[in-house]
Amino acid sequence: MPFYTYILESEETGKLYIGQTGDVAKRLVRHNSGQSRYTKGKGPWELLYSVAFETRTEAILMERKLKDFKNPAKVKMWIDKHSQKE
Repeated sequence: MPFYTYILESEETGKLYIGQTGDVAKRLVRHNSGQSRYTKGKGPWELLYSVAFETRTEAILMERKLKDFKNPAKVKMWIDKHSQKE
C-alpha cells in the first residue's frame, strides 16, 4: 500500500496544510468535514499536490522536509518545480 505526502490550501484563507496519509481522498474529506483538529473551521481545503511513497517513513520524511520550509511561498515554489517533472 502506498503512502502519500500531501499539501492542501485553504480556499478561504490561502493557508497551507502539509500532512501524510495512506488515502489522500479520504483524508481530504476528513479535513473538509471538520474531523481534523488543525484544519477544522479553516476550509474548504483544496488539494494542491500529493506524492506517493512505498513506506510511511518516506512520506513522513517528505512531510518534515516541506514543513521545514516554514514559508508558504517556498512550498509553492517547490510544488511548481516538482509538478513539472511528473
